[in-house]
Amino acid sequence: MFGSIGGPEILLIFVLALLLFGPRKLPEIGKTIGKTLGEFRRATTDFTVSLEREIEMEKLKEVRSSLRSDVLDATTVPSKPSPTAPALAAGAAAATVEPSNPPAAEPAPEEAKPVAAPTDADGPRGS
Repeated sequence: MFGSIGGPEILLIFVLALLLFGPRKLPEIGKTIGKTLGEFRRATTDFTVSLEREIEMEKLKEVRSSLRSDVLDATTVPSKPSPTAPALAAGAAAATVEPSNPPAAEPAPEEAKPVAAPTDADGPRGS
């Protein structure tokens, strides 16, 4: 809108501000403008961060709800038994027959023996 402001324009603005406000008020006005701009930048950054955080939370909620629906779909119990259910039950019963020779039990582990701390009589350390 204004285009680029060059050196002569900035100098003219500074001279006008010096004439309007005087040399004593100019540092106070500059400090106030600087603090205001800093607070504005901080508020803008906080707003941007919170907006991005909310967007990410919405994405996570969508992913969570889709995962829940997928899990619920996978774990639902069918309302009618399948025609192969009796055959599967018979096969499961046959698979549970106990063997005639049970496996041998594992031997008990040996107790841990304490290790003696090195003494000065063992010789110099680190060599």
